[in-house]
Amino acid sequence: MKATFAFALALCLLSPLPARAANKEHQQLMAEIRMLQEQQAQLQQLVGGLAETLKAINTKMDTQAGAVQKSFADQNLQVNNIGETVRVLREKADDTNVRLSTITQELQSLRQTIAAMPAPSAVPTSPTGGEPPTGDPGGAAPPTGNTAINPPPANISPTRMYDQAYADYTAGQFDLAVEGFQAFIRTFPTSPNADEAQLYTGYSLYAAGKYQDALGALQRVISDYAQSNSVPQAYFKLGQTYEALKQPDAAKKAYETIRQRFADSVEAQLAKQRLDAMTRGKAEEEP
Repeated sequence: MKATFAFALALCLLSPLPARAANKEHQQLMAEIRMLQEQQAQLQQLVGGLAETLKAINTKMDTQAGAVQKSFADQNLQVNNIGETVRVLREKADDTNVRLSTITQELQSLRQTIAAMPAPSAVPTSPTGGEPPTGDPGGAAPPTGNTAINPPPANISPTRMYDQAYADYTAGQFDLAVEGFQAFIRTFPTSPNADEAQLYTGYSLYAAGKYQDALGALQRVISDYAQSNSVPQAYFKLGQTYEALKQPDAAKKAYETIRQRFADSVEAQLAKQRLDAMTRGKAEEEP
């Protein structure tokens, strides 16, 4: 009986121990849950801050990107404007160079004209101031030659002189054109247009039907201005002149010369056409 009571008493004393242990564990779990909730709140706050920061960064990047694009567009516009300005300045510089070259050529030609003019001779006077003596054997002889007969005109522009002769050529005044072009060559022999003046002399003589004279004028282009651009044109007109004189072999030789020496020129194509036409004409004449 005493043993049973003691056992019961021991059970009563030991029964609260599991309950207290469970309560303590529950409290620890609740504390950990609260800590996790606080950490979650902190993380959410941190994520919200990061989102705001990213949004601000994106906004700033968009603003900078727009500014960069605008800057590039402005730079492209400035580069295009500079390129256009450079092009205009280059064109103006080229035009200025052409004008300066023309003025320089005219000044040189005017110097040559003034230098070629005969110097005025001093008029001798008598010691008493009367009329100059006549028949003085020591006096200067009058100038002779082409300069005395046809002195070059003073203060004349080579461009104006050439244009006048060319105007006579285009107007069909071929005799006047020949005189004008030859006068131009005599007056301005070193002009860049001297070869063209000689070429158009041949053209004018050909147009006037003076084929023999045209041959001489055209051959002078080839001999006197061998390095000029007028040579292939002179050869082609030479071939046409030989055709007009009924000398087909000489004409073919002139055309063949163009094709051999000036294969890339327009006259080479024209010469080929003339050779083909002459070959067809000869074939039609044969029985």
